[in-house]
Amino acid sequence: MLTIDEINRMSAEQFTSALGWIFEDSPWVAELAAAQRPFRSRRALHRAMVQQVDAAGIPSQRALLCAHPDLGARAKVSSASAQEQATASLDRLTAEEYRGFQDWNRAYREKFGFPFLYAVRGSTKKDIFAALLLRLDSSPEEEFHQALREVSRIAWFRIKSAIAE
Repeated sequence: MLTIDEINRMSAEQFTSALGWIFEDSPWVAELAAAQRPFRSRRALHRAMVQQVDAAGIPSQRALLCAHPDLGARAKVSSASAQEQATASLDRLTAEEYRGFQDWNRAYREKFGFPFLYAVRGSTKKDIFAALLLRLDSSPEEEFHQALREVSRIAWFRIKSAIAE
């Protein structure tokens, strides 16, 4: 586990290499946040990274959302996503649950143009499925902002798992 002091001492390249996975397949977030060092805490690091996402503009934000896998998918996902989904038993779906997630993920993606995003830590597969069904009724603008909030929560969980207090 890294410490804030270690992160603050890294070169920009090392920082990006060590933390580029925090925002799924989007190392540009870490690369831009590196310039804001030193960080006093994990929370400050998280804030700096989220600020980069907020300032990035809609095309980059949409690409960030699209970098995430569908929840419950059996396709290849990053090790961080696989671990997170396992905590909610999404790696152990019944055949019926899997088909349900596939169908509703497809409907969600068709409506919004990006995968359903949900910070799964501390949730059950039933919680996640209920949220998916509920959020399908959102407007595209509301859901875009909600998806970005979920990505921020996912990043916070990842920072907490990788960096000591």
